[in-house]
Amino acid sequence: MNLAVLRTHWMTGFVLAAMFIHSDGVLKSINENQDQRPNIILIVADDLGYSDLQSYGNAAIHTPNIDSLGSGGIRFTQAYVTSPICSPSRMGLMTGRYQNRFGSEYMPYDKFDPAFLKNLRKHYFSLRKEFPGLKSLKPHLGLNRSKYSTGLDLCEITLSQFLKTQNYATGLVGKWNLGDDSGNHPYERGYDYCYYFDGALTRYVDDPVDTSRFINKHLPWAFSELAAWTPRAASTAIREGRNEIRDTGYLTFSIARKGIQFIEENKDHPFFLTLTFNAPHDPFQVPKSYFDRIKNVNDSVKQVYYGMIEALDDAVGNIIEKLKQLHLDDNTMIVFLSDNGGATYTRATDNAPLRGGKCTHFEGGLMVPFFIKYPSALSGSKVFKNPVSSLDIFATVAAVTNTALPSDRVYDGVNLLPFLTNGQGFPHHLFYWRSGYSKAICKENWKLYINEKNKKKFLFNLETDIEEKNDLSSLMPQKVGELMHDLDVWEQTQTIKPSWPSAADVLIEIDGEEYYFPS
Repeated sequence: MNLAVLRTHWMTGFVLAAMFIHSDGVLKSINENQDQRPNIILIVADDLGYSDLQSYGNAAIHTPNIDSLGSGGIRFTQAYVTSPICSPSRMGLMTGRYQNRFGSEYMPYDKFDPAFLKNLRKHYFSLRKEFPGLKSLKPHLGLNRSKYSTGLDLCEITLSQFLKTQNYATGLVGKWNLGDDSGNHPYERGYDYCYYFDGALTRYVDDPVDTSRFINKHLPWAFSELAAWTPRAASTAIREGRNEIRDTGYLTFSIARKGIQFIEENKDHPFFLTLTFNAPHDPFQVPKSYFDRIKNVNDSVKQVYYGMIEALDDAVGNIIEKLKQLHLDDNTMIVFLSDNGGATYTRATDNAPLRGGKCTHFEGGLMVPFFIKYPSALSGSKVFKNPVSSLDIFATVAAVTNTALPSDRVYDGVNLLPFLTNGQGFPHHLFYWRSGYSKAICKENWKLYINEKNKKKFLFNLETDIEEKNDLSSLMPQKVGELMHDLDVWEQTQTIKPSWPSAADVLIEIDGEEYYFPS
């Protein structure tokens, strides 16, 4: 470990230790009875779209376990994430701060198998004929990726680091995607136990794939197709702690199994478990038994996709059942959400009635399924219709664990408990998004979308036009000017320049028109 990294670790540790001390130097008490502190389980699905669950209106799918988090807790109908793509969204979620505050605007640079990268670079233009999806990917081939550290800023405090200082047992099982440079592995960012892969995606089934038990659906029209099917290695390898291992199961169920193992081992002690499933992100692989469960759907792409979601639902059900068996369910807060909207470029989902999807700043890329279940504090079933943010999770967890937030930095989320207890109120009136030249701002019911590369600027009234069909920018130039001013003030005073360049531009088709997005 170099001196700069060591110094950063020391400074972060000092802040984490100091933030819980009163001015009189007495360590702040967490609770009279330590054992009564709630367990926290954060479940993050990957690319799960707004209309991909039965409770959000999809009649073609059966998701009783995930939906039960709403029937026994809170289901949110206007929940936003901070980015329409995986890693930046997760960095905002895990820090409680807009990732634009610390430069994490783009995807980290995954480390793929060298043979795959050599093949991709050497044959990129010829491969575009074989894989049409590559036409939608504009990689910055001259970019020297070795010049940049592309992980979560080491001075940022993750939710796991925050809870670890409160003597919580911490575990991560699933996708990491917050960087894999020195000092930035999950076991270095507050997790006692981790079973994970570093990058944006990996296969669900390791080679050789048993085609008698699993259905594989290739998506040559998707720009991620080649990366999705590369053999597990480097960023796509499965690791337990510091060791690379071979997972021989279906990864969705392996994640649930390892999560259950963590719960069993820590059942007598407050724990924080982060379950970051890679479902239903591509590659599209599903056990045949789940493919066969999907009836009345003639599209085989959707059959595989819905089968993956139903497998995810059963995996979540196994976690819920284990909590019941151990009598932990009443004192456990479960938070479930997707990291961004559904990937419409896979042709498996459309986020209806929302416009667009992953890699766009339209509502379909930013609004996600979101649940909180916490029986001991939030009884009954409620639907919360006012806007909330994934940023609120950090502050809400701090509140339920009776822990003060660090005072040395700005937190952009709020504690949702008072709003959820009353069932009313507006946690937020302003939301901001920026991914380089693609950006947006939502102020109350007004949303301004800007794409500088496409030279597009749209104004929508979300109260009457959640589908974002009616551009009002030419009719209301004063409102456009107001929102542009607010966005500019945020950019100038609350953000920094991206810490590394975008590695590629992707073209996303929406309603017959193509939009660029920097990834």
